Amino acid sequence: MKFLIPMMSLALGACALTPPPAAAPAAPPAWVAKLPGGGPPSADWWARFDDPLLAALITQADSTNPGLQQVLARIEQARALARQAGSAQLPQLSANAFAQRAKAAQPAGLPVQTLTSASLDAGWEIDLFGRVRQQANAAQARAEASVFDAQAARLSLAAEVAQNYLNLRACERLAQISRADADSTAQLAGFTQDKLRVGLESPANAALLQAASADAAGRHLAQQADCDLAVKGLVALTTLDEAALRAQLPDRRARLPETAGLAVAALPAESLARRPDLAAGRQQVIAAWAERGAAEAARYPQLQLSGSIGLSNLSLGGGSDEGRGWSFGPTLSLPLFDGGLRRAQADAAQARYDEALAALRSAVFQAVREVEEALVRLDAARQREGFAQTSAEGYRASFTATESRWRSGLASAAELEDARRLSLAAQAGLVGVQRDRLAAWIALFKATGGDWTKT
Repeated sequence: MKFLIPMMSLALGACALTPPPAAAPAAPPAWVAKLPGGGPPSADWWARFDDPLLAALITQADSTNPGLQQVLARIEQARALARQAGSAQLPQLSANAFAQRAKAAQPAGLPVQTLTSASLDAGWEIDLFGRVRQQANAAQARAEASVFDAQAARLSLAAEVAQNYLNLRACERLAQISRADADSTAQLAGFTQDKLRVGLESPANAALLQAASADAAGRHLAQQADCDLAVKGLVALTTLDEAALRAQLPDRRARLPETAGLAVAALPAESLARRPDLAAGRQQVIAAWAERGAAEAARYPQLQLSGSIGLSNLSLGGGSDEGRGWSFGPTLSLPLFDGGLRRAQADAAQARYDEALAALRSAVFQAVREVEEALVRLDAARQREGFAQTSAEGYRASFTATESRWRSGLASAAELEDARRLSLAAQAGLVGVQRDRLAAWIALFKATGGDWTKT
């Protein structure tokens, strides 16, 4: 009988401490979408863009963004909880002392009594079935998950800053186009008014070009407002003073970053392992598995060793009495009947593990999807850019020719307005395609985990 508890401890403890089964589906053996050809990508991703301000803004956001600071604070919280859970595996020792003076009101004449006491109390749970150890393992896994969560937050923040900066530069380019269009249309409308006064233009055509001029001016104002909003978005992400940020923007105004030399010749499927969100998910699965084992172990006996050494002294009427004592022994707790409480707690822990495992599987499939989608968008944008360039040049030449014919009286104002709108749409389309190509690079950087191991 005396060997029963140690044998149970080894058997059930080993069961509780077994590692979790396979946590997630394997990465695909190859990507379905086409890879952009060229040399290998750089670890320092943002340095491959020819815009030092972009890298500076990302660095600034990484050091001062309040949302990221909140995530970093959660790391310290999780680490403290891990230390708290780990301390339960060690013996606990506490010292207690008190002193008390008392005098009874009745009967009269009783002397004042003074009682002092000091003791050392120790306790240690013998972790028979791994409950305490599993709780410590779970807390440690969650602390490690919080580190990966912070790395994922840094990665997302960097991508968000890059995307906002990209949108700002594209917006500035569109504002330049709309400004030039508004100026050109205003000149044409003024010229039409001059022709109308001398009877060389109809009122209908003059009204059409006046309306076109007003429309172009309104479009430019709306575009400029979008650019101002983009600046304010960068201010919120980087916490920079808006005036200081605006002072840095003019050097590369309306110029989209270029990805000189940025290409991917090979993208191993194992690159998903670099994603910090998936690493965090794996740690959450490990933590849930450990908590499941702790809940299961709580259904079995718990053994506590406790001891105490104490000194006391009682002073009464000029005399005193001193006492010393000690105690030591085990306490065995046997859960006999709890109305199914512990069983329910174990079932709930198992369900939480199943939930964490399913969440990780879902995250892996989503990660694969994000990589595939980024590759598709990148390939499509690269192919579309040439067509968009040809389209913009062709419509611009058509508008120039139509304007020349209109000035000579060989084209109507309606033809001129149609040519202007087509040219404007083609130029905006080219900017949009260029932005899409760069956005696809940013999405691919984020989808493959970036260089998060340095954060």
